[in-house]
Amino acid sequence: MDFSSGFATGLALIVAIGSQNAYVLRQGILRQHVLPLVLFCALSDALLILAGIGGAGVLIRGNDVLMTLTRYGGALFLAAYGVLAARRAWQGKHMLLHAGAGVTLASALAACFAFTFLNPHVYLDTVVLLGSLANQRPDPGRWIFGAGAVSASLCWFAALGFGARYLSPLFATVLAWRVLDGLIALTMGALAAMLLAG
Repeated sequence: MDFSSGFATGLALIVAIGSQNAYVLRQGILRQHVLPLVLFCALSDALLILAGIGGAGVLIRGNDVLMTLTRYGGALFLAAYGVLAARRAWQGKHMLLHAGAGVTLASALAACFAFTFLNPHVYLDTVVLLGSLANQRPDPGRWIFGAGAVSASLCWFAALGFGARYLSPLFATVLAWRVLDGLIALTMGALAAMLLAG
């Protein structure tokens, strides 16, 4: 149960369209440096998620006030994500992918590093939110939840990078992005409700 919850929560947060996903998708369509980029993104997420569980656990464990704050703060954060995804779905905003010249592996990894670690949302998603959600569980459940979230990251980036070549015609349409954003909005809303109810 903890693993599946971690997997579902991690996937819901990671799938949200952002610069990192857009870059991996673009490189996947171009079939350039896909494996190194997938591994870099998944390992970066794993590092941040485990840091969140380890660090947040020391601060949060046994502190009812902090537990309440993270519970309601996490629910608010998830709901806000859901609203943004719903707005994108309603407005029909989608990415335009333009093929360009090839890049070296070093340049591709440097760009991916910037998209990952210069994005403040990655810290909110992994260290703060996933760490807080994991630390509401006793040992070993919090680490099992984390393993689920890490597995979700690896599965998502592998599917995104290696599956991009097959999805490129589909994601040239506004409707496909509306469906994806609509599903993200529903998932975020459901997770926020579960957090408030739990």
